[in-house]
Parts: sequence; structure tokens; C-alpha cells
Amino acid sequence: MIKWPKEVVSDISRRRCVIFLGSGISRNSVNTTGRRPKTWYQFLQSAITDINPKAHISKLLKDNDYLTACEVVKRQLGKEEFTRIVREEFLVPAYQPADIHKKIFSLDSRIVATPNFDKIYETYANSEANGSIVVKQHYDSDVMSSIRGSERIILKVHGTIDSPDKLIFTRAEYAEARTKYSSFYELLEALSLTHTFLFLGCGVNDPDIKLLLEDSLFKHNSSRSHVMLLPKKSLHNSVIEVIQDTMNLNIIQYSGANNHIELLESVTELVDLVEAEREELKINMNW
Repeated sequence: MIKWPKEVVSDISRRRCVIFLGSGISRNSVNTTGRRPKTWYQFLQSAITDINPKAHISKLLKDNDYLTACEVVKRQLGKEEFTRIVREEFLVPAYQPADIHKKIFSLDSRIVATPNFDKIYETYANSEANGSIVVKQHYDSDVMSSIRGSERIILKVHGTIDSPDKLIFTRAEYAEARTKYSSFYELLEALSLTHTFLFLGCGVNDPDIKLLLEDSLFKHNSSRSHVMLLPKKSLHNSVIEVIQDTMNLNIIQYSGANNHIELLESVTELVDLVEAEREELKINMNW
């Protein structure tokens, strides 16, 4: 089981934590036929089936250059066909929420952020909250108002499958978004200075995560670490040390065996720890 840092439990209890959900969380979901959402790598592999030649794209995928690979795939397939296969993968299958989604919702974080295009978590969360959770995209002009308010909010960092034309998926789209929606990224940076980010189901190669954490560390000399959970052996220990030092991250490893059951059990325990601390806060009023 994961040993949760006391600071993480405290920050979630006091709602000073942003829970950041990556594609690894969506992978826990299935639809009625047992189908699971593809990872970014798996999606791009399936997308190049009818592209020939494809060796240049396969090399990009092997080198983990998914942004460029996606850019090439989208151009070769054409915008209309690419949009069709994106919707077919992330919307049409109607994936159901998994136990991990339910436990994350039980943490009752005021702010949840995700680069995932799918609607698995937000659909479940709003069904449980009777539609009271606000969902904001990176291109919305009133994100700051929602952050300043008191309502629960889900930030869709890369957009939603409901608006495939506005997804941030390729290298060009990343570059455009950084300029066109710079205020949104400035808001994320501000949150990284005032809140602890807990990254679940994410990888260290996500461009947004790298830029966000490196900027907050070197611009502001931040000393309080954010937290990322990763399966054991996904990174060499020497690489982990470098990432922790340059991204201001506390990387906590867990066993990925049995479909990452240790992660689910650990988040379940985290829910109990947070609820116990909130009960204590009711008594001592030390908010």
C-alpha cells in the first residue's frame, strides 16, 4: 500500500489540492462489451493501419514523440477522417466509470483537472452531484471566475470530445494553444503555487505537466513538492531522481500488478484518511 504523505492528506482535506487525472485513470473503464479506452500510443498505432508508408510514423511513436506523430497522422488522414476516428474511440463506446473514478470523486476535491478528452469522470461526477459541478475548457473565457467561486470545478486542459475541432492533440495545436489561451496556462501556474497537485494516471512526458512544473520551480523557487504516482519500474531510479529535482515532484511508486489494484486500494485508504481529518477539522476548526 502507498504511504500517503501527511501534507497530501492535509491539503486534500482543506481543499488545497488539484487532482490531475491522466489517461491511466480512464484505462480502468470498460463499456458494455468489455472494451477499454486506448492509450495515446495505442490510439495512434490503430490510426496508422491504413497509412502507407508508415515507417516514419512508427519511428516517431518508438521515440515517444507522440505530438509529432499525431500531427503527421492528422495531416495524412485529413481533418474529417481524423475527427471521425477520435470520436469513435473516445465518445461512441460509452465507457462506464470504474471504481477508481468513484473513489477519486469521494475525495471531494474542489478542483479536478484532466487532459483526457473522454467524459467518463465528469459524467459520473455530475450524476453524483446532481449536475452541480462546473466543467470548463481551456478556451473558456470565464475560467478565472469559476476558480474564484466556491463551486466544484473540472478543468479540461486539452478540451473535450464534444468539440473535436478544439482538441489539443497535435504539435501545432499545442503550439497554438500556448499563445492563444495563455491566460489559462497562467492560471494553472498560479494554482501550482497555491495548491498541491496530485497526479494520478499521468506520465512525466506530458508537455503540459513538464512545462507547468519546471516553470513553477525555476521561476518561483518553489520548495513544496507536488506528487505523482507511477507504477514501479516505469522509470529507472536515476531518471526519477532527475525528474524530482527538475520538476519539483515527489514520485511515489506502486505495484502495477493485477490491473493496478494497489492504486485503487491506496486511493480508497486515502479517502478514509481525508474523511477522518475533515472530522477532526470540524472539532478543532483549524481550517
